[in-house]
Amino acid sequence: MWRWWYQRLAKAKAWGEFGFMNYGFIDEDQPTLEDEDESDRLFIQLYHMNIRDVELGEKKVLEVGSGRGGGAHWIARTYSPESLIALDYSAAAVKLCSRMYGRQKNLSFIEGNAMKLPFEDNSFDVVYNVESSHCYSDMNAFVDEAYRVLKPGGHFAWTDFRDAKTIEEIRNKFSSSEFKVLKDADITKEVLAALDVISDDKQARIEKGTGRIIRRSFETFAGVRGTPVYDAFTKGELGYYRYLLRK
Repeated sequence: MWRWWYQRLAKAKAWGEFGFMNYGFIDEDQPTLEDEDESDRLFIQLYHMNIRDVELGEKKVLEVGSGRGGGAHWIARTYSPESLIALDYSAAAVKLCSRMYGRQKNLSFIEGNAMKLPFEDNSFDVVYNVESSHCYSDMNAFVDEAYRVLKPGGHFAWTDFRDAKTIEEIRNKFSSSEFKVLKDADITKEVLAALDVISDDKQARIEKGTGRIIRRSFETFAGVRGTPVYDAFTKGELGYYRYLLRK
């Protein structure tokens, strides 16, 4: 189901050449952006929050679940990793990203499965994952794969939303794994603040680019005001979390 959905999103007129689909993030630690990136600030700030405590310069980096590629493109040109491989389950998304960002020399996009990463052991210095793992059928397998492909001392930066039961299961997995937990934070307030700012823009984009039958599904996916996802955040039924781990 998720593969079909993301294939459809990659082709959706609602997003056009838009490079981001995440919920955004606002706190006091805001990165300095180029003028060309200011319109995407809140989306970029979610990526910045996720990787800001990790050294990326001249490192081999993997993004799992790269979506429309805007985050990978910003990180590749801002932090100058030796290489950044951006992996996604959707062939259509990979094709779209390669077309939009293929000129960035230290960045490449490939199709692949997060629960069976197509890389050798000890291949990367950093693995990061932003608002993607809620789609995975086996989170434990993904965490094991992230550990496997990281070099000793490498970092795994993860951020996503979950209900209370599921985040407890993830906490147990992280704590029982061989990873060392460096950061563990509930960032629901900061994500909800961003959703409030960008909700109207997202809704206008969706109304312009989708038909009435599927419009509500796009709005829910985007977390605009009045949708079940947005309401679940405000009621405390869903939370947004951030972890930083080291192998």
